[in-house]
Amino acid sequence: MIMNPARRSAGDPPVNRVTPFAGRTMMANVAQVEVVVAHHERATLRVGEVFLKVDADQMRADVEVEAMARAPVPTPQVLWRRPPVLALAAVAGTALGRLGEPSAASAAAWAATGTAVRMLHDAPLPPWPGRSLEELASQLDGECEWLIANRVLPADLVVRNRRIAAAALRPWTPVFTHGDLQIAHVFVDGDEVTGMLDWSEAGWGDALFDLATLTLGHRERLGDVLAGYGTDVDLDVIRAWWSLRSLLAIRWLVEHGFDPASPGCEIDVLRSAGTPLTGQ
Repeated sequence: MIMNPARRSAGDPPVNRVTPFAGRTMMANVAQVEVVVAHHERATLRVGEVFLKVDADQMRADVEVEAMARAPVPTPQVLWRRPPVLALAAVAGTALGRLGEPSAASAAAWAATGTAVRMLHDAPLPPWPGRSLEELASQLDGECEWLIANRVLPADLVVRNRRIAAAALRPWTPVFTHGDLQIAHVFVDGDEVTGMLDWSEAGWGDALFDLATLTLGHRERLGDVLAGYGTDVDLDVIRAWWSLRSLLAIRWLVEHGFDPASPGCEIDVLRSAGTPLTGQ
């Protein structure tokens, strides 16, 4: 699970979470180079209007390229690929928002995003499967045990959210999901969606997982998204995915030097779990 850096960085909206040592440099006779993200799994650089993604796992890059080709929604243009490097064109507009910060995007932009997500979910399934319920449940149990054993979170907070997350662990009809539809992975220009980024986790999945990922930390925008998505959803399952995704993410964030306790981020999501949704 590769998490979004933008919520804790300034400047142009990046495509992934900036590491503590990320910076900018100038090279003679070339465009400014920005390190967008860099860790042991992958690195992303921005050079002018081109993103260079370097991934140690070429299967992830294969999925990203194939998913973008199949998705019926705006995606970055693939400029070239020379493993382990994938070059993508920058998309117009700005990110829909950042986790931990209020979104400045309009209600119409959020609704347009919901419409685009519905188009994706209505598209033919890709040929590769996603995670099984059994795999997901096993991973969740392991992460909850780790959080408690290492005293990362109070046991009662983990247990309460594990109980809420159980509602997501039910059979679902698989759809074509983005798989990592964080708020900063959607770009808009005015009220129009101009691009969905970072498709390496795309595949078969639960439609409500994408909707929950998109609105994680921005529960007040769920109504706008659903207005564009155009169908009734089970709000208890949306809440369950908020808890489940947050529980799964925290170890990765801690081990990669990020702070899930930042205001509005994963630990705050867990603390607010179970509170009523209003305005839906």
